[in-house]
Amino acid sequence: MAWGQIVRVEEDWEMVVSEPDPATDGPQVTCMFSPVGNASWLNAHFEINVRTLPHFVPGGLQLQLWYGEHPIYHNHHSSSAVMSTSGETVRWTQAMALDGGLLSFEIVNGESTTWGPFGGQGYLRASVATGLTDLSGYSPNVSVANSAIGYAGNRVESLVLKRVRLITADGEVNEDDTPRYVHAEQ
Repeated sequence: MAWGQIVRVEEDWEMVVSEPDPATDGPQVTCMFSPVGNASWLNAHFEINVRTLPHFVPGGLQLQLWYGEHPIYHNHHSSSAVMSTSGETVRWTQAMALDGGLLSFEIVNGESTTWGPFGGQGYLRASVATGLTDLSGYSPNVSVANSAIGYAGNRVESLVLKRVRLITADGEVNEDDTPRYVHAEQ
């Protein structure tokens, strides 16, 4: 089936934390997403339970934009809480969208015990001008390969990209519910 112009990508993520360690700010997680098939161009990082820009701060949620290896933007959620609930599940959607020459990255539909509902309020959103006309270069494999638990992975049961939706300018939706694991407890 031929797809039209892809103008929005949504990734549904889930992380299950067995036993966080608030004394050492563990775990610390980064999930990356990119509109193209690599991480060397513009991409976004979503940090969970840590904020590393402009300097390290434990806890909270942060959205960062990078151009290759160079940070160009960051903003954070209003809560700076550090994870402390055993068995906590964190769910969120990472979205990219093209509209009128702008490429937007946003975290939406987030939910957790530590931060409550998050995303969609504008704190975790950024837009940049772009010459891209569609998002057909996107690959979920790039997201998975460039996402990681940077610290205290032993405290996480799983980190998984559960579902991907590609949305065309005509409103067609192609959904892929193949689970793609970044981390799974052995």
